[in-house]
Amino acid sequence: MSVETALKARGNNQCELCKSTTGLTVYDVPPHAEQREEDSVLVCEKCNLQLTKKEELDSKHWACLNESMWSEVLPVQVVTWRMLNRLRDESWAADAIDQMFFDEPTLAWAKATGDHENSSAVELHRDCNGNQLQDGDNVVLTKTLDVKGSNLNAKLGTVVKGIKLVADNFEQIEGKIEGQTIVILTKYLRKG
Repeated sequence: MSVETALKARGNNQCELCKSTTGLTVYDVPPHAEQREEDSVLVCEKCNLQLTKKEELDSKHWACLNESMWSEVLPVQVVTWRMLNRLRDESWAADAIDQMFFDEPTLAWAKATGDHENSSAVELHRDCNGNQLQDGDNVVLTKTLDVKGSNLNAKLGTVVKGIKLVADNFEQIEGKIEGQTIVILTKYLRKG
């Protein structure tokens, strides 16, 4: 039996956090990445995007944690505790954290990523106007740029199609100009 099938059975074909039935996928609870039932949670697309910090937190969506915190499933408890800590500035989340208790190994797992110490702020790739950028977007240069190590000069107004986000730097994207892949700072482009 696949992990996804086992998780669907465990969660009644619903997100184990918010009970949504659409866009379900397996979320491996870090630092585990083996896709095992005892280390994974079945989540909907919205929960997954916010868990993986690809979308800003919607505290109204996470009101579901008041229910999932009572789950008997350890990975669900761990994810719930981490998300409550990211939302700890909300009074309801702070109250819920105070009600949760873990044995030492489970608490160590919950704290393993250090995510509980982070704020709810999510760093996303944004253009000069604050619009969120995604892989595959088209952008327009807002400044003429000299490309280091090349005689290429990227002119103001140049359209860069099918960009790729730089995973470890939210201020950079990769794109092709005149067939050459270059790194461009997001502050010098706008979504096209």
